[in-house]
Amino acid sequence: MGFDQFVADRLDRLLGYATAITCDKHLAQDIVQNVLIRAQGKWERIGAMDAPYLYVKRMVTNDYLSWRRRRAAREIAVERAELAKHAPSMADPADAHAEREAMRARIAILPRKQRAALVLRFYEDCSDAEIAQVLGCAESTVRSQLSRALQTLRTHELARSATLGVHS
Repeated sequence: MGFDQFVADRLDRLLGYATAITCDKHLAQDIVQNVLIRAQGKWERIGAMDAPYLYVKRMVTNDYLSWRRRRAAREIAVERAELAKHAPSMADPADAHAEREAMRARIAILPRKQRAALVLRFYEDCSDAEIAQVLGCAESTVRSQLSRALQTLRTHELARSATLGVHS
């Protein structure tokens, strides 16, 4: 498969994955664009691999986890927090969109590797082995990252429920 065909077939999935791990549509677009520019120059080697999509997905993950993106991600998180203080959020008429945004806000609190592991498992439906390949770590590390991520989400959800006075 040629590079143009790969992009035509996989661009939506790559953008969806990047948006899920970054919790920011514009940052995701930047990351995917940068990765595809780099991948195009190496496509002869990448295209010959057994799973070029997994390799490019790993490139997206690595770009997201890289130190070059950390400052941008912190600035975005700060801006959102500041906006939330000054302006009430408006209800979105589309329930699916609102739920997706709520989930992005929930997972945005997670450290980067935990967030990436969670997105790969539940959004991309990857196995431990596939996640380990994308993140470049051992399968046991994947299980540990997932366990910690889910525990953090449970803890924050219980705290949020207690704050709102919701009893489960």
